[in-house]
Amino acid sequence: MSARTSGRAGTGFGRPLRMSRSSTTWRVLCTQVGCSTTWSSWRTLRRGRGFSRLGPGQATWPLAERGLQVVGVELGERLAVVARRKLAEFPNVEIVTAPFEVWEPASGGGFDALAFTAFHWIDPNARYAKAARLLREGGALAVVSTKHVLAPGGDAFWSEVQEDYDAVVPSEQNRPPPRPEEVADLSDEIDASSRFRTVAVRRYLWDVSYDARSYIALFDTASGHRAMPEAKREALYTRIRERMGDRKVSKTLQAILNVARRL
Repeated sequence: MSARTSGRAGTGFGRPLRMSRSSTTWRVLCTQVGCSTTWSSWRTLRRGRGFSRLGPGQATWPLAERGLQVVGVELGERLAVVARRKLAEFPNVEIVTAPFEVWEPASGGGFDALAFTAFHWIDPNARYAKAARLLREGGALAVVSTKHVLAPGGDAFWSEVQEDYDAVVPSEQNRPPPRPEEVADLSDEIDASSRFRTVAVRRYLWDVSYDARSYIALFDTASGHRAMPEAKREALYTRIRERMGDRKVSKTLQAILNVARRL
């Protein structure tokens, strides 16, 4: 796996940032909110939902290993079990199984930071109101979203494969991935909440390579593909295998990190 990252603050892409993918988001979060100098004093909330980053605990690890007190709120019991097992060596991590909308911390709140990778799953009427209530004044809200994009010079496969979708499952939704700059960040929505002020937006690009076998295996876990009639799904996979042959394709993912301060 190769990593390509770029930073953006305000408008326009800025100077590229070179970091490992596994901890990029959280390192930049800490740069923005100042935890690089106050690791031991932080109380941080980390949340996931469904197939979220909290599930296996990968994104929580960089926070835990630096001594932060982390409370992870996970909706699914099985994902919570995985997170507890993976993070068992950290006494500073607590994993709670509950919907974020109804969960209330025993301490009553006062967190220094709230970090989400499944913010879009939260009830829109509760997202910012509850986040603001849980944070101390001046606390940080970090929201991360990830999307498949087609970067300049990216693999043409993602445009070409639309022919296979059109042939098997025609739809107006069959289109190549958007360009990175076409994916909006949350700064307008955050600022419109009247509870937070955006202080930074960062975008990161990285590439993942797939052969036909690994690509089909990945897609076979997607709900949209699983919902297809079996005959159509197999017909689509057959066309994709024939199109790919023995070559590998490169998929570009973009993560957008929005950091805001509680007013």
